[in-house]
Amino acid sequence: MNVQLQHIYKNFGAVQANDDVSLSVESGAIHGLLGENGAGKSTLVKILSGFITRDRGEILLNGQPAGIKTPADAIRAGVGMLHQDPLDFPPMTVLDNFVSGRPGGLFINQRAASHEFKALTSQFNFELDVDEQVSNLTVGERQQLEIVRLLALGVQTLILDEPTTGISASQKSALFAALKKLAAQGKSVIFVSHKLDDVAELCHAVTVMRAGHVVGTATIPCPSARLVSMMFGRELAAPSKPQTCRDDVVLQVQHLALSDGRMDVRIDRLDVHCGEVIGLAGLEGSGQRLFLLACAGILRPAAGDVRLHAARNGLSSMAGKPYHDFLKAGVGYLPADRLREGLIWGLTIQDHVALRTPASSAFIDRDSTRQNAELAIQTFNIRGRTDTRAGQLSGGNQQRTQLALLPPALNLVLMEHPTRGLDIESTIWVWQQLIARCQAGTAILFASSDLDEIVQYSDRVIVFSGGKVSAPIDTTSLSAETLGEMIGGKF
Repeated sequence: MNVQLQHIYKNFGAVQANDDVSLSVESGAIHGLLGENGAGKSTLVKILSGFITRDRGEILLNGQPAGIKTPADAIRAGVGMLHQDPLDFPPMTVLDNFVSGRPGGLFINQRAASHEFKALTSQFNFELDVDEQVSNLTVGERQQLEIVRLLALGVQTLILDEPTTGISASQKSALFAALKKLAAQGKSVIFVSHKLDDVAELCHAVTVMRAGHVVGTATIPCPSARLVSMMFGRELAAPSKPQTCRDDVVLQVQHLALSDGRMDVRIDRLDVHCGEVIGLAGLEGSGQRLFLLACAGILRPAAGDVRLHAARNGLSSMAGKPYHDFLKAGVGYLPADRLREGLIWGLTIQDHVALRTPASSAFIDRDSTRQNAELAIQTFNIRGRTDTRAGQLSGGNQQRTQLALLPPALNLVLMEHPTRGLDIESTIWVWQQLIARCQAGTAILFASSDLDEIVQYSDRVIVFSGGKVSAPIDTTSLSAETLGEMIGGKF
């Protein structure tokens, strides 16, 4: 299906998210939509898929005007969108999710639906069990489920918003193979991303947005330097990781046993030093999150001890102590799910600053918190105002807000996927802030699915594979290829 967006405008208050944006995608093409966080990409495709109503402009499908105002309108017109966080129902089964949204209600033929589902998944080599509960699926498997659900509803144009964020290499390969097959069938695909490598591998052409405008288009292959220049208006250089590790131990783990009911993880001994960066590598759900939660005081270990540095007494046991005591000991934790665990969707930046500020009385000093929020916005380059709600911020600005809320003096920072979903500029900026903390003596433990990120910024790496945990490995003797083999279980 041919898709044309003509002169699209969309404002959110004083913010011009889309300013006279036009985009054309032909049948059988995979078209990349590239840009930094906050460039207006997601707003544009949400207008096309009916999740946001445009202020002005026209949508043409196969040359005919399309009155798309809701997601249901878009589906009926043959347009479906796979969001970065798939829109599914985790407590329900795969089959129940597959039939959701189609006419028939409670009277859908389950057996026929099951046959249809298996035929579609077989076509794309997706391995999904119709009886599995969706809450047990990985992000990549949930994406696969949503793709076949949309195809079953008759979608001819598929939009994918940052689909390679948080999925494994094998799931990414399966996804790209499926998208190429859909294009070969004559369907059109709009691939929203900030990752140059993904666009270069998959797309036929790309449109680049910056600050709500289209700044250019290009056919693929295209030099990466040109695309970066179009995205940011300049060349970008990643920060180097200086030697910041010191002898003092800030975290010590002894005979730690962790469990979530499905996986058991054991770490006999680990010493983390001041200023050190340790990367935790492994497929999603291999135990990294359990370890970070235990070090943050959120998950109580089944056995063993977590010891943290105290200024006067050296290392102190934190066994059995609550999360608040870990905070007082100088531990900061940044979760991967920024809106569900890190921030509160409906609260403003100023509200978050007020929550972070220690209470000196029963009343909040509004003038003071507004000034502190303005300072955080300025210091951390957050694209928003003091009254901007967290849910209205782009992914990069949500991460900047999380970093702004961390206390200035910390002994240990724990992070899950610190740059997941971020563009190149935001990724560089985040690591500049983290490296500055390391130089002040803060130790960092972070989990990431980006092997290049782990090798580039870590002093040592620990590999998690199906509950097994490697000894720490110095990154001077480690490559992304070797790391990938270890993640597969070859310790």
